[in-house]
Parts: sequence; structure tokens; C-alpha cells
Amino acid sequence: MNNTPSTAPAALSRRNFLAQAGIGLAAVSTLSRAVAQGSAANSKIRLGLVGCGSRGKWILDLFAAQGGYEIVSVADYFAGQLAPAAAKHNLGPKQTFTGLKCAEKMIAHGGLDAIAIISPPYFHPEQARAAVNAGLNVYLAKPAAVDAPGCASIAETGALARKKGLVFLVDFQTRNNEFYVEAIKRLHSGALGDMCYGEASYQANRLAIKAPPGPPEARLHNWVFDQVLSGDIIVEQNIHALDVMSWLMKDTPPLRCTGTGGRRVRIDVGDAWDHYALVYEYANNVGVTFSSRQFDAHGEPGGIVNRMFGTKGVFNSKYGGDVMIRGGKETFYRGGSTKAIYKEGAESNIRWFHELVMKKDAANVTLEPSVTSNLVAIMGRTAAQEHRMVTWKDLVGSKKKLHADLSGLET
Repeated sequence: MNNTPSTAPAALSRRNFLAQAGIGLAAVSTLSRAVAQGSAANSKIRLGLVGCGSRGKWILDLFAAQGGYEIVSVADYFAGQLAPAAAKHNLGPKQTFTGLKCAEKMIAHGGLDAIAIISPPYFHPEQARAAVNAGLNVYLAKPAAVDAPGCASIAETGALARKKGLVFLVDFQTRNNEFYVEAIKRLHSGALGDMCYGEASYQANRLAIKAPPGPPEARLHNWVFDQVLSGDIIVEQNIHALDVMSWLMKDTPPLRCTGTGGRRVRIDVGDAWDHYALVYEYANNVGVTFSSRQFDAHGEPGGIVNRMFGTKGVFNSKYGGDVMIRGGKETFYRGGSTKAIYKEGAESNIRWFHELVMKKDAANVTLEPSVTSNLVAIMGRTAAQEHRMVTWKDLVGSKKKLHADLSGLET
């Protein structure tokens, strides 16, 4: 099976992405940097966490429960938001940092081996760069960035991390799940035959408003509804389905994308759209449709679903449901349930991150695929919001950057 003829864009390797994005790539040296002082002598990684919202506090507890981390510090814009995490993990005032530059303050304070960045995606490129510049290993929540320049920055930071022997892991649960891994391995080995077409969707009810809209602080509380801070629903949440779509296609970028969407149902907060309907075109005339919503649908079933139809079989997955391949005797794969993937996937990545840091393994295999699917999501947002066909070449070369007006907020 060959989905990448000579006319197709090359897979987003570290080298060709940085070249297309206009970023010079330094040669990656032999991994020689030792783990930060204090971690090499024992199994405890001194960890600081940025972003003490609901997921941040939840994932911090998972880091603590793993047993291989010492929680050293926490950071968040809001003092009240980080207070419960600080109290739970016995952190004093000198171990907590607030304001828009809370991550940079925490990094400058020192005493860390690694940082977990669970902040709004708009801040990820700057915070990740500061961490790697300071010699820290990075555990980064998806998505890596909200625009193409941000993705380029993350790719460059990842290259720098490799050069310095630092671990840089992006937290996608599906890529570390045994049933997804095995099914997609079989698909890549030709189990489906030639690809015909695919479907991806992310159907969800609306999210809860965290604070009454109005003051500048409310924008941070409600960042998931803010196009600039989150990248919009397609980048911040729908990326789960688009990442699987990209993985199915061997992380080879689509040629072009068209589509539409809008903001019609959930209009009481922020400016993010609440639905998208897109078509991604890959090489060999393989089209993948994508649709999403983030509003109540009167009981209509939703979920994160991917299907790929081939000449020999069909791949079918649902995040939190079953993953399988339907087909003949040599194609069929029963797979299994991913009911606990949300927690188990995070736990698995936290264990993996610890192992990588201990082994000083800076191969950082999650980096390029995560940047690719991030750009695929931005491609769809751009096509829908600008009402035009967007090519991969145009997207990767884009210098269009989202700017957040954060006036009125404390640094």
C-alpha cells in the first residue's frame, strides 16, 4: 500500500518542516547531557507544573501517584486556583508562582528537573522554549500551539531539546494505547489494502462556563471558549480525532482542505466556533471528512470517532469505546475497549516520561507527529474561517500569528 506518490507532500520530518517554516535546524549532536542535578542519583524527578485548572490539578495528582516524581512547585495566573494544589502537595509560598509570567518565574527560581505545561495553548510555545533554554525536560499538553508560527517554534524547541539531551513529550493518550497502536500498525502494514476514504468526528456537548464573562480575568477562566487562547475547538479539542486521522495516514500531511462551520448555538461566552464541517484531501485521491460540534444535541450520541475504509477492510475506533478492524480472515482484528483511556493514557504517558528522563532518551518521538496534527487542525480552522481552500504548502509557510490582547492582566 502506497499513499505517498512523488506528487504528495513529504511527511513532516523535523528537517523538512523547519526548512519550510524558514527555521534553521542545527545538527543534532550525540546525546551527552546528563539529567538535571539531583535526578541522576535517584528515581525522583523534581517536577513543576504550570496550569492549576481542573485538568492541571488532576494530572498533578497522577504525577504524584506515579511515585517517581517530587512535586516541587506549581504556577498559575490565579493564586486562588493554585492554592488547593499547593496545599495538597505541601508547597509553601516560595514554591508557588502567579501572573501571566508564572511559568517563567517558576523556571527562573530553579530547583527543577522537569516541567509539565498544562496552561492555555496560546502560552505553550513561549513556556516550552523557556523551559528547554533552562535545561528542563518538558511534558506538554496538547495542542502544542494555536497557529503555524507557534508550531514552528515548538518544532525548533524540540530540535533544541534533542541537541541538549532533554525529553520533550506531548501528551496524546491514543498514541500510547495498545489497541490503537496494534490496529494502526496492521493498517500501515496493508491490512486495509488501498485506502478509499475516511471519516473523523468529534461530537460533544457544550463545556461549562467557569466565570461570568466581562472582566479580563474571566477571559482566562473561560479560555476554552476563546479563539486565540485555545486555538478554537478544532485545535484545542477536536485535535484528538484529527491526530488519529493523521496517524492513520502515516502522519503524511493532506494536500488541501476545504470546509465551513460557524457559531450559532453556543453564543453566550467567548468567540470560539461551535461546529465545523470539512474535507481533507490526501494523496491518491483519498478524502477524509471531518465534522464537530460543541453544543447540546438533544440526546444525539456523540464521541470521538474515526473510520477508514479500504479495499480489504475497515478501521473503526471510538475514544472511550472499541477499536477494531473489520474484514476477512487475514484482515480482521478484534481489538478491544478503551473505556478507561482518558486516565490510563495519561498515567501511561507519565510513566513513559519518567522512563525517558531516567534513560536520558531524547529521541522525542511524539514531537513531529504532534506538530503535524496540530497543523492539520489549524489548516481546517483556516479553511473554514477564511472560506477558501488551504494547501499544506501555504499553511506551513504562513506567518499569520494569533495575538491575544492581555491588557489589564497582571504579569
